[in-house]
Amino acid sequence: MPRMNGNNSATGPGGLFTAVDPSVLTDNVFRLIGEDWMLITAGTPDRFNMMTASWGGLGVLWNRKVCFCVIRPQRYTRQFVEEADWFSLSFFPEKYRRALDVCGTRSGREIDKAKASGLTVFEVAPGVLGFAEARWILGCRKIYFQDLDPVHFLDPTIEKMYPQRDYHRMYIGEITHCLR
Repeated sequence: MPRMNGNNSATGPGGLFTAVDPSVLTDNVFRLIGEDWMLITAGTPDRFNMMTASWGGLGVLWNRKVCFCVIRPQRYTRQFVEEADWFSLSFFPEKYRRALDVCGTRSGREIDKAKASGLTVFEVAPGVLGFAEARWILGCRKIYFQDLDPVHFLDPTIEKMYPQRDYHRMYIGEITHCLR
């Protein structure tokens, strides 16, 4: 587990992370989420799951720095996000693309994703998990959720994203921890 010290840094497996204000994130969020992908993770160090995601966003809502992410009902990670008060978003260098592919195509119901992907999980703060190999970790406190309802799709082509009618649940999290 990392330990925050007086220098506002955390030591996790594999290196030193620095806690920073999320506003210092200068990456293009469209690329960071939509092209580079992220892992959504929830649970405890002993029982957790993560999934690769490329839909979501970062911004300001209710005068708070927030993220939003969406999870389909059949995804195993959704169960962990539902049970937890916290979840995290972890962003990785390109060399971890294969690990992200494993986490996006295999189910944690069937395999140990951390072992299969080679990623090293650690507890950033109580209830917030991250990965030693990440370049950014955002710890988020769940503050809202909403099931997407096709009745509200103003663009009818969006419905094509849901041939199985398995509409996402959207989670909004207040970003409480930001490590790089």
